[in-house]
Amino acid sequence: MCKVSIITATYNSASSLNSCLDSVVKQNYKDLEYIIIDGKSFDDTLNIVRDYQKKYPYIKLISEKDSGIYDALNKGVQLATGDVLGFVHSDDLLANNHIVTDLVNQLQNEQLDGVYGDLQYVDKVDLNKVIRLWKSCDFKSSLLKKGWMPAHPTLFLKKEVYQKHGIFDLNYKIAADYDFMLRVLKDKTLKFGYLSKVITKMRVGGASNRSLKNIIQKTKEDYRAILSNQVGGIFSILRKNTSKIKQFILK
Repeated sequence: MCKVSIITATYNSASSLNSCLDSVVKQNYKDLEYIIIDGKSFDDTLNIVRDYQKKYPYIKLISEKDSGIYDALNKGVQLATGDVLGFVHSDDLLANNHIVTDLVNQLQNEQLDGVYGDLQYVDKVDLNKVIRLWKSCDFKSSLLKKGWMPAHPTLFLKKEVYQKHGIFDLNYKIAADYDFMLRVLKDKTLKFGYLSKVITKMRVGGASNRSLKNIIQKTKEDYRAILSNQVGGIFSILRKNTSKIKQFILK
């Protein structure tokens, strides 16, 4: 059994944190390390985490100023001691109590470097109300030029992938995860697999789509990442953006 490190970045996340934490600590996978990187929250976030630590001693908490979510996630990656790393954002939750086991089984059985799955966008209050479904597909590197990508919160990678390709580039404010995935997924020496299950439930209203300004900035950063990673051009960004329409139909 390999060790799995799960990383959550928090900042004044008290309103949604319990469901996030519950989804991790209730996993039936036994060899877990849970790292929470907090940006000096001033609400009840730290008290909530410390209450969980009393029952789940494998939870590690670091609370200090950071330069945003990608900086926090980078800290988590650097602290992680697991063989496999994944993220559960503070507004998100894992879809069921055995999903980490399912991910690891596929990773090991198919000798993969990474595995990803599907993501549901859910209502902020009613977590069973699905707004959109990000249905993924089997991996082909040729899809990258068509603007395809897996949902980053569903992507679990071996630690060696980070050691080879580095961490999130803080020059990207919204699209550092997309840039990172392009860096990794275009590496033809690595093998990736698709688990055809919902891995993550994400509350609607994330940073990349909460305003028109953020959507424009996200599109500009996505296009920069496409060009810098040499995986396409203007056609790729157009396909990437229009592909989201079907997510509302599939739900």
